[in-house]
Parts: sequence; C-alpha cells; structure tokens
Amino acid sequence: MKKIIIVNYGLGNVNSVFRKISRLGIHSEISDNPTSILKADKIILPGVGHFRKAVENLQISGIWHALNEAVLVKKTPVLGICLGMQLMTKNSEEGDVEGFGWFNARVVRFRVQDTLKHKVPHMGWNSIKPMKSSKLMNDLPETPGFYFVHSYHAVAEKPDEVLATSV
Repeated sequence: MKKIIIVNYGLGNVNSVFRKISRLGIHSEISDNPTSILKADKIILPGVGHFRKAVENLQISGIWHALNEAVLVKKTPVLGICLGMQLMTKNSEEGDVEGFGWFNARVVRFRVQDTLKHKVPHMGWNSIKPMKSSKLMNDLPETPGFYFVHSYHAVAEKPDEVLATSV
C-alpha cells in the first residue's frame, strides 16, 4: 500500500484533509516526523496561517530539510494546499521570508483598486481555468468550483508554468 503523508507543521487543516481523503477510501497518515516524511510515497502539504510562522515551524521541527530531501532528491510527489502551495514558492510578502523555492514564483498580497467590489481577504466559490493538461485536472467538471479564503496569491515568473488560474 502506498504511504501518503499529510504533513503536520502546527498550522492548518490537517484533520480536514485527512477526513476528506479517508472518505475517498484512500489511506493516509498525519505526521510531523521527518523520518516518516522521507519514507512517504506521496506527500500532502496543507496549511492555513501565516507564511513566516509556517517556515519557522518547518525549520524548527526538522521537517524543512526532510521535505527538501523528499521532493528534490527522492522526487516524491507533493501536493500543496493553500499555504502549503505558497510555501513551495521562492518567497512571500507575508513575513518577507524565503520559501522552499521549488516553483519559480513569489507570493504577493492582493492589490485591489475597487475595495467595494473586491474584498481582501477574498472568500467564496470560484471556478478555475486550466491553462495546460495535468493529471490533477482529469475528471473535473467543465466549470470546476473551489472555495477560496486568502489574501495572498502566487505570481509565476513564467506564465507558461501556471497550471490553472481562478476566474
């Protein structure tokens, strides 16, 4: 059986992710143990919270180095959700700190002109628009809806590296 680890670094929605995956009939484990992370076949990096605090927690716990080794050396597939995906970028304005740098992107705060029309944080259901083919986009409805709660977003250095955008 494949070992899927949901990384627990003290911020976020690990139990929500665990319950959803369990409902899909997929076995996973929640772990904050660097050794378990290194033995994983797949990794989920969830998160809700502040970028700087997340980096601090990951570094203090030893998970930071384990994730870098798992992803960069062992090539373990990793799925980042919300803050977990933002941590994969080069850096974030939220706390002005470096991320993993796995993606050529940076995280910036939403800048809106019309604050009556566009609220920050952005909260609500949005569709996504796939920009290229990926297994992650297989079997989605024609206009897939996702729930967002965020004040920051990733900006890729190369637009052709973007998998999907929110519309």
